[in-house]
Amino acid sequence: MEPLVDDIGSFPLPKFVERKVFEEAYRLAREQVANGKDLREDSFLFKNFYEVVVDSFLRKLETGLDVVNYPQHYDIHKQFTEPIHKAMEKGTYIVEEKDAIIPEIHVINEEAKRICESIGKKIALRVCVTGPLELYLKEVGTTLYKDVLLMFAETVKRFAKNAILNSKYVKTEVVSLDEPSFGFQKISADKDAIVEALEKALNFAGDAQKHIHMHSPAGIMDILDVRNLNVVSVEYAASPRNLEFISKSTLEKADKSIRVGIARTDIDSIIAELYEKGVTKPEMEQLVENEKIIRKRFEKAKEKFGERITFTGPDCGLGGWPTQEVAQLLLERTVKAVKRPSYY
Repeated sequence: MEPLVDDIGSFPLPKFVERKVFEEAYRLAREQVANGKDLREDSFLFKNFYEVVVDSFLRKLETGLDVVNYPQHYDIHKQFTEPIHKAMEKGTYIVEEKDAIIPEIHVINEEAKRICESIGKKIALRVCVTGPLELYLKEVGTTLYKDVLLMFAETVKRFAKNAILNSKYVKTEVVSLDEPSFGFQKISADKDAIVEALEKALNFAGDAQKHIHMHSPAGIMDILDVRNLNVVSVEYAASPRNLEFISKSTLEKADKSIRVGIARTDIDSIIAELYEKGVTKPEMEQLVENEKIIRKRFEKAKEKFGERITFTGPDCGLGGWPTQEVAQLLLERTVKAVKRPSYY
């Protein structure tokens, strides 16, 4: 079975909304959803949040991805730390169940029937949640207070649990904890404490695949000890040496699968490299790697990991890319590179 192609999450905002306006709408939408209000009844929220989510999600679906992450337009930290700050006013880091919501998921669920009918198939949804280690590093630092770390893990679990959808029109196929700092920064904790926190965060019911996405492979051996983890996700396109840190036999021994990023998303570096070549105003086609390059990476990863590679796609999110159109092109080329036979 060929790996499923998914995306990591973030996506450029559409041209019809300004970031400042969207961010204001996001905060209001989160509050309204938590209080059971219908976002469609508020013209400001409908235009600047609801329609933005639907438009961006449809654009992602058009690229042919097998599993599509909700369009993450908001800051990956503030998305979760703002509700945590609200909880902190009550003396805890555990967000109340009603506040542990991702408003984009609410919109997708509301629109699932219409979207499903428009694309002609059930929506396979991916949900990214910023992980407990990342949130702890952001809010507390590197000194370990285990009880606090476990409170962050409980909060993450609540966000994940509330994002599980399973209806005729949409199913949450993947829940991924994003841990971009793990490996670069280190909480002064032993492996057991790290594993316990991640297992707690992933301790929710349902048959969704449970992923952890990392930017550095330095802590990958610790991650493999997380019992309720299915897939470890690593970047490869911009950091080829990352794959040297793990082998197929190691994955087999841990009974884990891997997601390998095969298309570069480090847009600042890509633009800098083009500038050095004299391309000061790159066209859309120049920013995105061609299918042949992406396919070659996929084949190398497939050769190394065999059936243990169950997911693939871009390295990371696309929120920093110039336009939705160029982000779409990257997703489309990645899908085609994986789906086409190897005839280059």
